[in-house]
Amino acid sequence: MSHPTPPARSETGHAPSTGFVARAAALVSERPTLALGGTLVILVIITGIIEPNYLAVSGVRNTLLQAAPLGILAGAQTILMLTGGIDLSVTMVATASAYVAANQSPSGAAVAILLGVFVGLVVGSANGVGVAVFRVNPLIMTLAMSGILLGLFTAWAQTILKGSTQVGPFIKLIGAGSFLGNRVPYSVVVWAAVAVALIWLLRRTGWGRLLYAIGDNEVAVRLAGVRVWQVRITAYIAAGILGSIGGILLGGRTGAVDLQLANAFLLPSVAAAVIGGTSIFGGVGGYAGTILGALILSVLNSMLTFLNVGQAIQQVVYGAIVLALAWGYAGLTRRP
Repeated sequence: MSHPTPPARSETGHAPSTGFVARAAALVSERPTLALGGTLVILVIITGIIEPNYLAVSGVRNTLLQAAPLGILAGAQTILMLTGGIDLSVTMVATASAYVAANQSPSGAAVAILLGVFVGLVVGSANGVGVAVFRVNPLIMTLAMSGILLGLFTAWAQTILKGSTQVGPFIKLIGAGSFLGNRVPYSVVVWAAVAVALIWLLRRTGWGRLLYAIGDNEVAVRLAGVRVWQVRITAYIAAGILGSIGGILLGGRTGAVDLQLANAFLLPSVAAAVIGGTSIFGGVGGYAGTILGALILSVLNSMLTFLNVGQAIQQVVYGAIVLALAWGYAGLTRRP
């Protein structure tokens, strides 16, 4: 009696379809930039079909104007997520920095920008000390800091910062201006400089390697003699400074500041890092992927805007993306 021929199997003993899925998952996990680049191209094409003018220079420019501050804020999240942390105060840092920069604009652009960045330095230091020294959970620490900043600047906006909501001409130029025939935004140049610095720091320096190591196995790093608390503090300081830079660019793009300036960027800043392959559990990821994540979200935002989708639905979409990708990456890490 003949027996039915069993389905062909790969060397690992799985059916071909299962092997294909495994290979595809392995390719995404090992070379996420390929999948991200393809996704970006598809979204650009779809958005161009929905609104043909989007593919013109002005459409691309508007997308880059949004992507630049988002990419910088997402850089802050990338650094901290590599260590297993997060910063829920980054958008309030951005708003506070923009407020201070606007208040100090009459003193000159250099003073305004430096004092704006100083806000991020102070808040980042406070977050770092809370998380690294006093062992407060990053979610609790940064959420509390966000509430503190909101309360302080709500009061100060009616007193010492009253009437100082307009940013100076130079900040407007770097936030909303362009060169090369109004094609390339100055904010993209700032973003490019930040990107080069972050990629170099994460890939080529001992500090960057320590961030990955802490996220992967903090106990082993501590047993190796590394003062983990110092590394964590510097990571939160770097995140605070990036939040300030992103906020100043946002203030320059809008020309004026208010307490809602950067609120809508909190979830997208996390989503861009997660889309880019940075694990929320720490130790995996990088800023190159985050750049593509920020671009993808900016194109998606343009698409949803052309479809007359409101801000509330956009936030739902961003939240769904974070949940889906976090679940997906968690599944990949559980693979044998």
